[in-house]
Amino acid sequence: MKTVIFAAIAAATAVSAPAVAQDAAPFTGPRAGVTLGWDKTQGEDGFAYGVTAGYDLALAPRVTVGPEVSFGDSTVGDQGVDASREIAASLRAGYVVTPQVLAFGKVGYTNARIEIAGLGHSSLEGVRFGGGLEYAVTPTTYISAEYQRSEYEDDFGGRDAAIVGIGFRF
Repeated sequence: MKTVIFAAIAAATAVSAPAVAQDAAPFTGPRAGVTLGWDKTQGEDGFAYGVTAGYDLALAPRVTVGPEVSFGDSTVGDQGVDASREIAASLRAGYVVTPQVLAFGKVGYTNARIEIAGLGHSSLEGVRFGGGLEYAVTPTTYISAEYQRSEYEDDFGGRDAAIVGIGFRF
């Protein structure tokens, strides 16, 4: 599963020609940011925080695509479930709604470390998907809001997160 997801991300990045469209300009190039928000794992709520990095390419006027990686952590840790780090690699596709607003969706691979009372630490793999909006405050600064869902293997269930972020384009 990991190989297929990483191959799709690499192919999308390699195939997309750098035909930089004027409409997508504020949403192209390398970016990095920090995130924080709400996290829910196995019925328990907590605070989520992390970092993201990605690279967006303009495929056509108003359409962007690119890889994204993220590292996050959570304060979920009561009632026998302790959700800690989550690493994800996704492919993100966006549509420029206005010159300052990008609507995007993403899908990719995730790996989380979760401890369940009596069972010890587990490293769970799965699929992450989600979507949101990004607002270009300036050509190099953005704020974002998104929903993420991670579905894990071994019938563990999933993890929901609603996060906001601030980032910079280089």
